Amino acid sequence: MMQIMIVGAGSVSGFFGAQLARKDPDVSFLLRPKTLEAVKANGLTIRSQSFGTFSVCPHYLASDPTELPAPDLIILGVKAYDLDEVCRQIEPVLRHETILLTLQNGVTIEETLAERFGRERIVGGVAFIYSKIIRPGVIEHYKRGALKIGELDGRTTPRVTQIAAWLTDVGITCQISSDIRRAKWEKMCWNCVFNPLTVLLNDCVSKALDHPEMSSVISTIVQEVVAVAMGHGVSLGEAMAEKVVQSSKELRDIHTSMYDDWKAGRPTEIDDLNGYIVRKGKEFGVPTPVNESLTAMVKVMTEHNPTTKDTFSIEGLVLQRLSFDRKSLRQLSDEAQVPDISVVMPKMNGRGVRMSGLLDVATLQAEADHVTFHSQDGQFAATLTIAQAREFGILIYEVDGNQLSPEKGGSFRLVTPGLGDLCANVKHVARIEITKGVGRDTRPPDVCT
Repeated sequence: MMQIMIVGAGSVSGFFGAQLARKDPDVSFLLRPKTLEAVKANGLTIRSQSFGTFSVCPHYLASDPTELPAPDLIILGVKAYDLDEVCRQIEPVLRHETILLTLQNGVTIEETLAERFGRERIVGGVAFIYSKIIRPGVIEHYKRGALKIGELDGRTTPRVTQIAAWLTDVGITCQISSDIRRAKWEKMCWNCVFNPLTVLLNDCVSKALDHPEMSSVISTIVQEVVAVAMGHGVSLGEAMAEKVVQSSKELRDIHTSMYDDWKAGRPTEIDDLNGYIVRKGKEFGVPTPVNESLTAMVKVMTEHNPTTKDTFSIEGLVLQRLSFDRKSLRQLSDEAQVPDISVVMPKMNGRGVRMSGLLDVATLQAEADHVTFHSQDGQFAATLTIAQAREFGILIYEVDGNQLSPEKGGSFRLVTPGLGDLCANVKHVARIEITKGVGRDTRPPDVCT
């Protein structure tokens, strides 16, 4: 039997890898350190209504592929956005005859791998499964659990026949496809509809299926995907939207992998699904306005924007915490801008924004009367009354069209011309806190006139 390496133990790779490991404990697993620790301690556990609950304890586990047996077959079930990292990991252990079987969502994976490692290594795959990571090393399986695999050129070769036979032998339903590219695009249609919609609706598939108003939306999403597929030379037919709806009938109560990733705080595959359709649509001259809207809305909902050295927040006694970077400051009104800071600070050169403009954007609570400026490292803070901040405060954010450098107090520096040079000169501003009463203040006594 082939020496098989499973990359990852996520909802897809973990399920199919565990099925293989039940039959062949010599199947190896390339795992992230946290998952590696959990599987070493407790095994890899699958909880399934269809297959029961079982655990496997594979003989070979590592976070470094060079510590595992040289693989004849590598099964890739990681997310599309992790592909580059995985390619770097597995490259040292690839032999001339090593086969790569892909199970990721999206339609770019096979070509990406072929360009890097050669088309002769690649077998395409599509996974039909709904499962979820409960915690590292524990997967709950809910529905389906089948694979469709095929050569990129459509031939039924001895190797793809052998892989399908091995998978079938351990109880995995596996079909050989004579057109794996089309199979990938058909699943792409489904993914581009229900992955983003379950996030935006914050509900399961049935929420989109049961509202008549959503029928035309679903149809339009699919039509845009079909048009982009045609640009790749893949014809999906006019009835594709109806096929997508019909194939969802038994999946009414699922939440999709994108929904699960969002709720778990993980990155989503929106850029590799709807985002890809938008990018290729622009390249082919195919309008994709609905997929573009879905991409934008999902990214706004799911992508975190933590405060870093290139952003600052306004928080405290405000209706809603706000975050700003240089781009968002430039979008404030002309009245809020100080395009040439030397007009009010003769020894300084740069661009700033008036605190009055920032405070007008934030909705302050009625009792708020002070504002405190905190440095990035938390060591320095200065408190002004809101009236002082409005009249005198300027936040410098740019010099000569570039981000204010750390050496000059950037990315954001508070100055208060008119209150004295040192009154509230706070470098590396990271937080602007609205308070009732005086907040934290590290300035020496009597520093302000």
